[in-house]
Amino acid sequence: MRLLFIRHGEPDYEKDSLTEKGFREAEYLAEYLADVKIDRCYVSPLGRAKDTAAPTLAKKQMQAVECEWLREFEGKVIRPDKGYSINCWDFLPRDWTNIKEYYDKDLWAETELMREGHVLEEYAWVTESFDRLLEENGYRREGNFYRVKKANRDTLAFFCHFGLECVLLGHLIGVAPMVLWHGFCAAPSSVTTVMTEERREGIASFRISRFGEVSHLYVKGEEPSFYARYCETFDSDELHD
Repeated sequence: MRLLFIRHGEPDYEKDSLTEKGFREAEYLAEYLADVKIDRCYVSPLGRAKDTAAPTLAKKQMQAVECEWLREFEGKVIRPDKGYSINCWDFLPRDWTNIKEYYDKDLWAETELMREGHVLEEYAWVTESFDRLLEENGYRREGNFYRVKKANRDTLAFFCHFGLECVLLGHLIGVAPMVLWHGFCAAPSSVTTVMTEERREGIASFRISRFGEVSHLYVKGEEPSFYARYCETFDSDELHD
């Protein structure tokens, strides 16, 4: 089985939609996906994800299942340098890299800060919902691998968000999402491809074959959006926080 995680196009967060550039990205994405085999589509309930999915769904004459758990990951914490509630996936390096639990797939949500924000409960809801969907499609989680109940080569597409995407990827490959949130960057409208490997009959794992693919933008001469990144050097006028 193959999974496509598709981040929404450049966002207009105030309107929960897309910018003019974001709508172009969504159209270019639809052209790219037109010849890609997709069997089932799932979409976040948020407008920016649905607006991104719309051109692809129209071109492929498909419907998407709206899943509440595909919305942006909503764990909130009182970040040390802010003093008010903020997304748990937006930390300064100095505030998380010296805490070893954040690198541990089993302990990252057990710190006092994460417990106060009930982040583990949000994580459990998202990952358990995801695993139920995978089981419906033939793969049941057992510990850290998946039992194959019905092997298949179907492709499932998820139109969602970067923070949420990292949660699901970390769950599939056994990595704390904190590491993915801060160590990877998926540009708006990018496509990440994950495939099962069944080296022994009945036992499958998931492997990331491509991360943050944006060739559909480059072929159109469209630069990837800066959203999801921060300033390359401190003296620049790029996004700092």
